[in-house]
Amino acid sequence: SGPVQSQMQFSSGYGSYPPNYSAPSGHYSQVPSKAAASHLDNQYRASYYPTYYPAPAQNIMAPSVGTSGLNTQESQQLYSKTAPHTVGSAEGSIQGAISSVPYLHTSAQQAYSALGDHYSTSVSSSVASQGFPLNSVHYTMPVVSNATYPNVSYPPVAAGSVYGQAFTSQSLPAVGQFKETNTFSSQSTSVPHSLQQHVPVGYSTSSAVPSAQDNLNKTLTGSVAKVNNQINTGGGGSSQSLHPVSQSIPFSKPGAGTSVSSAGVASVRTPAQSLSSQPRSSPSVTQSPELALQEGMQYGGYVNNQASSAPATLSSSSDDEEEDEEDEEAAIDSSSTTSSASPVLNNYDALEGGGYPETRSVTSSPVPAPSTPQTSKPSKPFGYGYPALQPGYQNAAPPAPVQTSNSGHHPGFQHYPQQYPGVNQLSSSLGGLSLQHSQQPESLRPVNLTQDRNILPVSSVPAPVPNLNSDLRKLNCSPDSFRCTLTNIPQTQALLNKAKLPLGLLLHPFRDLTQLPVITSSTIVRCRSCRTYINPFVSFIDQRRWKCNLCYRVNDVPEEFMYNPLTRSYGEPHKRPEVQNSTVEFIASSDYMLRPPQPAVYLFVLDVSHNAVEAGYLAIVCQSLLENLDKLPGDSRTRIGFITFDSTVQFYNLQEGLSQPQMLIVSDIDDIFLPTPDSLLVNLHESKELIKDLLNALPNMFTNTRETHSALGPALQAAFKLMSPTGGRISVFQTQLPSLGAGLLHSREDPNQRSSTKVVQHLGPATDFYKKLALDCSGQQTAVDLFLLSSQYSDLASLACMSKYSAGCIYYYPSFHRSHNPAQAEKLQKDLKRYLTRKIGFEAVMRIRCTKGLSIHTFHGNFFVRSTDLLSLANVNPDAGFAVQMSIEESLTDTSLVCFQTALLYTSSKGERRIRVHTLCLPVVSSLADVYAGADVQAVVCLLANMAVDRSVSSSLADARDALVNAVVDSLAAYMSTASNLQQSMLIAPNSLKLFPLYILALLKQKAFRTGTSTRLDDRVYAMCQMKSQPLVHLMKMIHPNLYRIDKLIDESTIHVNDRVVPQPPLQKLSAEKLTREGAFLMDCGSVFYIWIGKNCDNNFIKDVLGYPNYASVPQKMTQLPEVDALPSERTRSFISWLRDSRPLSPVLQVIKDENPAKTDFFQHLIEDRTEATFSYYEFLLNIQQQICK
Repeated sequence: SGPVQSQMQFSSGYGSYPPNYSAPSGHYSQVPSKAAASHLDNQYRASYYPTYYPAPAQNIMAPSVGTSGLNTQESQQLYSKTAPHTVGSAEGSIQGAISSVPYLHTSAQQAYSALGDHYSTSVSSSVASQGFPLNSVHYTMPVVSNATYPNVSYPPVAAGSVYGQAFTSQSLPAVGQFKETNTFSSQSTSVPHSLQQHVPVGYSTSSAVPSAQDNLNKTLTGSVAKVNNQINTGGGGSSQSLHPVSQSIPFSKPGAGTSVSSAGVASVRTPAQSLSSQPRSSPSVTQSPELALQEGMQYGGYVNNQASSAPATLSSSSDDEEEDEEDEEAAIDSSSTTSSASPVLNNYDALEGGGYPETRSVTSSPVPAPSTPQTSKPSKPFGYGYPALQPGYQNAAPPAPVQTSNSGHHPGFQHYPQQYPGVNQLSSSLGGLSLQHSQQPESLRPVNLTQDRNILPVSSVPAPVPNLNSDLRKLNCSPDSFRCTLTNIPQTQALLNKAKLPLGLLLHPFRDLTQLPVITSSTIVRCRSCRTYINPFVSFIDQRRWKCNLCYRVNDVPEEFMYNPLTRSYGEPHKRPEVQNSTVEFIASSDYMLRPPQPAVYLFVLDVSHNAVEAGYLAIVCQSLLENLDKLPGDSRTRIGFITFDSTVQFYNLQEGLSQPQMLIVSDIDDIFLPTPDSLLVNLHESKELIKDLLNALPNMFTNTRETHSALGPALQAAFKLMSPTGGRISVFQTQLPSLGAGLLHSREDPNQRSSTKVVQHLGPATDFYKKLALDCSGQQTAVDLFLLSSQYSDLASLACMSKYSAGCIYYYPSFHRSHNPAQAEKLQKDLKRYLTRKIGFEAVMRIRCTKGLSIHTFHGNFFVRSTDLLSLANVNPDAGFAVQMSIEESLTDTSLVCFQTALLYTSSKGERRIRVHTLCLPVVSSLADVYAGADVQAVVCLLANMAVDRSVSSSLADARDALVNAVVDSLAAYMSTASNLQQSMLIAPNSLKLFPLYILALLKQKAFRTGTSTRLDDRVYAMCQMKSQPLVHLMKMIHPNLYRIDKLIDESTIHVNDRVVPQPPLQKLSAEKLTREGAFLMDCGSVFYIWIGKNCDNNFIKDVLGYPNYASVPQKMTQLPEVDALPSERTRSFISWLRDSRPLSPVLQVIKDENPAKTDFFQHLIEDRTEATFSYYEFLLNIQQQICK
């Protein structure tokens, strides 16, 4: 049936625009409390700009209707086949696909169907996963006697650098409780934004209209959220800006997503920072030699070490195609057989299948809001005062699907105790947090922080293990890929608010894995309702039916899923690899592909001004490219190109057949064009000799240049035009402030203010040029990676936008000079080797699904939000991390377990469409004690760091610092107030949170947030960028470095790693009291290693390890350890190599002596000691205790 014209009401948080709504440029119109669903004016349709790839407005967080393909769909394919518009084109051209509005917009054209219960499927999403390991030259398809049976293999992948960067946070309104002073998100208000999406024929839609009562119950506070000092805009293609909305609306109901006041203005807890846009990305990974033995492990008897399925002739390389693919996925991969057909949709949302196909119901009455206990004094949600999330991520209490097969609300897993005995729940008797309880778990053991000073463990802090039975625990996802801030999920939002801890997820979805089950099957089994991929935590009612662990729908088991390729037996679906592994990778069939797969395309944009030539980086870049040309991820179709720039832009014709490279100079930077569009991107293999000639010549071509200007903007505009037809990756190398043409910048830093304890200004961009360009690139499936090699201020806050919003990466080398700073030169060389050879995924999308009752309201990372819960990644790499904030929309009283599933759909560098799926299962608890017992302190701190970065940009650094302190004060005060027999004179924390104050103090002393210590603006901004893009394990080293004593490693215990003996010295407190003049210490700060040598250090150690006879002879600038034939040298180098191997980018090594100027940096990392401007750890504890006792 066609679209439903009648009005439909939703619980608060759902709203739509009137049929004739038009948002005048520069303003957001107020949204009436009721609006009829209807087709919007054609001028707002996605197809209004036919030459542009019309992606949904960024940061959209409206509930989406679920069905196998029933999510809203845009009127034309997102990936336009027509020529893309140029960067300089009208504003409107970039708005449709990439406007990044941090406000909650409900799409007027994208109507939502009301689902029977209070559950929305828009929260979850499946996404592509990464490509093949680079080293494997043969990605072939296993041959099977019967194609209908799935094939599985375990391809080895490099275990090395698993973590990476992601920028920009897209946040939704924060949920939870906080003190009035803790205003991470107190100043953001989001206003609905219109997004046009076409509804496929045959699907009914209805307008989302919040009820007046819900509006009153769920009003939120906020202010217009700005990103980088600019309001994000988005829309069907017209430029729109937000109209300020009242910020004084009181909280009246914790946990509410969006609400419309009686006046009709929708207010949302606002996102604090900008969203990022990234449509498709694909990581590349190198394969370590030691993994070769695993290449033969495969399911189904395949001989190939790689997983299976020959590259199909078609692959979706566009947003469109991905959407279509997901739609087809919805039809083909559903829990029924391949024959189940559904209309082909044109958008990512439909492709990934986030909707409920058969359970839609339209109702004219408002969906009742979940009941939550109301206290006489409503508490503010956690995150009140935290950086607000982009409104696009705000999700109100979603309606639930109508259970066609089972009308009741199914308590997950409880119907099948014979298979899943359930969770070993923590004793309910712990509810009082009585410190005298005889059976308290270790995580609840009270710790007196002011008296117990030795709280640091001797080794790294492990992730807490969820309190599940042994069977579920073995099946659970690795915390390195997927972890939650609370391993015991509170039953209600009220309980979460009491705990004063944030609920969120930290993801490392595309990390390098040593073993990954890769499955090829004609049918990918998914829930017909919420589109969840079958996983170890579903329940099999019998051989023919399985129950979804997210929405509880009962699905049929497809015939071909009855065959188990591992045992080659029939009738054991519960033993299939998909149900035995929480992390799997599917190879999508050709049904997921709409066009021939795009080739891997790499474009290098190089600064060749006088400043760049003087720094000497060109020789390093060209040499690294020469050494790694054959290792670039790709196939026989891989293409490459080069652009250089100073005051003009130079292109290079490398067409096969030329005797030498041909330089083409365009001096009209105000109207940039491509001189020979067809010969600037060439086949890597066909033109390899010309490419090598150019790389050998480039370092010397500009030796005598006198050009001091930098036309970075025009060079990027040219790069966008060149890459638009295919998409791919642009690598930009910049050494100074852009000074000519579009995007030119002026210095905004006042060196005299670097040590200021007052307001830190200019953390946001000076212009929106780089953001708009990035959004254009994102729409054309192109990511921009920035390498900033500067010796002076370069306004990274502005330049970073090119990577933040296009799903790119940022690399920063301060004070770079090839000869004056050899350590940075060596780091660039090693980083480039990893960068050029790691796995890459193109045109990726990622969706996170969670159990009914939970909702996502904020995303952090570098990406573009294509729809309510679908993230677009133009490129995805194994070093990128993401974070998500969540809230509890409905009480979880009917289930003992909840699950989260992330799916990453991507195109590998070999042209295969793949889906990497991670599933995490956690217990639900009803007592406050259990919530504290399951707190993951490192995950909590990393999530707070992301929120604080947003708050710093959207409000002020002072507000962010206050909010971080209040996070500790509030949570410890809540714990102490519920525990019995506590003296107010003590500062008590549960064992699970004993490191919380220490980590927050470390965060406050980190470059991103510190005050009173001289900090260059670019250094501060880069640290913030790292906070948003690093996976947890590397971010924690950056926040709280590890300190080891290394002059007595021979006496330490050891481990054996690949024939290497690696010492394991204990961790030391980050305090000068642990340093002795007789010793030597190594500090691991993540990106730098400091070796501090005491004045009276044993000469034998100095001779054996440093290669010098005594302390006095050790040079001031020592950045490498010599290979000395002595046991202490071997052990020290082995330990440092072991630490280096655990991260993707090579750290710089600095040997520090007392007279060394670099010792200041070393001592600044001793965070337990006081400085002129900051507390010591003990003083910080006393300050917290004082605030709690107020």
